[in-house]
Amino acid sequence: MLKIAVCDDEASAVALSEKYTRQCLKTCGAAAEITTYTSSRNLLYDISEDGFHYDLILLDIEMPDTDGMELAAEIKPFLPDVKIIFITSHLEYAIDAYELAIFRYVPKNDMEKRLTAAITDAVRLLLLEEGDSYTIKNGSSLEKVMYRDIYYIMKDGKNSVFHTSRGISKVRKSLQQVYEELQAEEFIFTDRGCIANIIHIMQLQKQSLVLKNGEELPVSRSHMQGVKEQITAYWGAHI
Repeated sequence: MLKIAVCDDEASAVALSEKYTRQCLKTCGAAAEITTYTSSRNLLYDISEDGFHYDLILLDIEMPDTDGMELAAEIKPFLPDVKIIFITSHLEYAIDAYELAIFRYVPKNDMEKRLTAAITDAVRLLLLEEGDSYTIKNGSSLEKVMYRDIYYIMKDGKNSVFHTSRGISKVRKSLQQVYEELQAEEFIFTDRGCIANIIHIMQLQKQSLVLKNGEELPVSRSHMQGVKEQITAYWGAHI
């Protein structure tokens, strides 16, 4: 289920944005939990202190306390993959919104048409991504990692360490728990302490496999036959 937040200091504007959002969700056939805010500080607190996760945020720029531009900049470190739609009456903010990697910019004088289109595009994109990513939580920070970007995952004590195209991320979960949460056929155990992503495997050797990035991963004797069979079955079904 998608998580969506709507934030505007005017309650009537929040209600209108929520209305358009629910219409778009119905059109897309998507389920979502919508949380509304009339205080930018409350939204930031929920994300930074209580670890709330949102996939999409509809955000007014002109707000007292903390304006939308400042808020987006403070939210990004906690939710680097969140999609933000800015709503504003002032066109000059568009350049700054672009620099913040904002998903879409909507002028208030064309709310119904432009906001509906922006929400629909965001929801459809999120639905495409939803089943192909894993969310890593560290303290109050949430990071969504696309499956295709995961090279392998290694056990490190009570942690599982993700080695991805974006770097290394650690989550305090067992490797078995992570594997069950992934629920994707491209991930296989190569031994008790390592899960590899089949799409990144270049070569299978006697006691190891070589990834496209040149790294080698161990393959235990007890896992070797199963690894061969899973790789063969995966590519047999996807070629």
